[in-house]
Amino acid sequence: MGQSTSMKILLINTPRSPYNAILKNAPEEARRFIHKKLIGPPLGLLTLAASVKDFDVTVFDTKAEYDLYPDTPPLRQLVWKLLEKYQPDIVGTTVITSEFPYGLEILQTTKKYNPHILTLIGGLHATLCIDDFTDPSIDIVFRGHAAKDFRQLVIAKENNEVLDNIPGAYFNKGAMLVPPKVPSLYSNPAVDDFIMPDRSHVEPWRNAYYVGNAPYPSTYMFTSLGCPYKCTFCSVWKEHEGKYYQRNINSIIEELKCINYKIVRFADANTVVDIKFMHDLFDRIKLEGIQKEYIMDIRADIAVNNPGLIEKFAKGGLKIVICGFESFREDELRKYNKSYGAGLIEKAINIFHDNGIMLRGNYVIPNDYSKDDFKALSDYASSHKVNYAGYTILTPMPGTVLYQEKKDEIIDHNYLKYNFFNSVLKTKLPIDEFYNEVGKLWLIKKGTDVI
Repeated sequence: MGQSTSMKILLINTPRSPYNAILKNAPEEARRFIHKKLIGPPLGLLTLAASVKDFDVTVFDTKAEYDLYPDTPPLRQLVWKLLEKYQPDIVGTTVITSEFPYGLEILQTTKKYNPHILTLIGGLHATLCIDDFTDPSIDIVFRGHAAKDFRQLVIAKENNEVLDNIPGAYFNKGAMLVPPKVPSLYSNPAVDDFIMPDRSHVEPWRNAYYVGNAPYPSTYMFTSLGCPYKCTFCSVWKEHEGKYYQRNINSIIEELKCINYKIVRFADANTVVDIKFMHDLFDRIKLEGIQKEYIMDIRADIAVNNPGLIEKFAKGGLKIVICGFESFREDELRKYNKSYGAGLIEKAINIFHDNGIMLRGNYVIPNDYSKDDFKALSDYASSHKVNYAGYTILTPMPGTVLYQEKKDEIIDHNYLKYNFFNSVLKTKLPIDEFYNEVGKLWLIKKGTDVI
């Protein structure tokens, strides 16, 4: 915590959505394998905290709090207690779509406690769906990477200045958002404008960051932002307007040396885009003697076309890869705008397995699957086994190309269900049967690990 000013800032990570229809309807023997939650510290809030480290800033991770202490009171009561304890001048949170209702709940509770507290919200959903943010509990909305803009706001409030000219800030004026008068200060959030997250704020919840059967807790870090690919169901490239930002090697090495976690999950949409860069990075990791275990997202075509790089990763500490297979059918891959065919999947699986890397292959299930479609996917997955296969439901996330294509077909607009474990589109099969079929797929795997 900073010591030099009186300004008090409270940043609250939202709970995760409890809706998981796959888990609810799956066969009992499949439930232990079904992905229930993302586990890791709130990197965005930790970056915001680092940007105002000279102020009195507190980060509270409700996800981890509920994981460690299931008897923690409901969100409104929890937030009220935090407000009483910290007496903040500013309260902020960030949200993805499935957390949006909880973000509002945090800010509504804040305004009820004290209407003079300045409330802020940002995150992926704010970036892509700004028109959703007119609730009277919201004072200011930030889009994109806004840590530098946030710092300008805190300084202005500390000095009792008029806030209207804060860079990148959308002001909520009577259920109408007023766009920023001054553009965001950001130009390249991965290089010139990079701010290293301050992980010290989440030390109280360190034991919540264990994934599966891992012997150590893990943390997130990113080596890049955005994505050069444009899958129709993906929000990441839309969030960054199709741009891709690669951090520099010195910056990554510095952060790896600072991280007191044994396991590092690269939180990139695609960890491997620039092949030479990744070769150079792992050469440098070896040279510096950095001993960590890594989790990455790697595309199948990257693995097939660069087997030597995968071997280098394995020798350098890569233990787990998440690979978006998406589909075993060429026509479905074309619909998703995937730039490679299903024929690469088996080759990629072999490369990862030959290097002793645990592989999680993810498939996307369309809402119009019939019994025959599930049988075909089951047969395919059974003959292309990975350590751990994941199956999520094709969801038209607000702000994506798929959403624009499917928005008139959506039958469930409860944002809490927009987490890939619930169908918000009408299914061809009876809905409970559809979920049961998805759940059964999770039994197809190689080995017994839960990743």
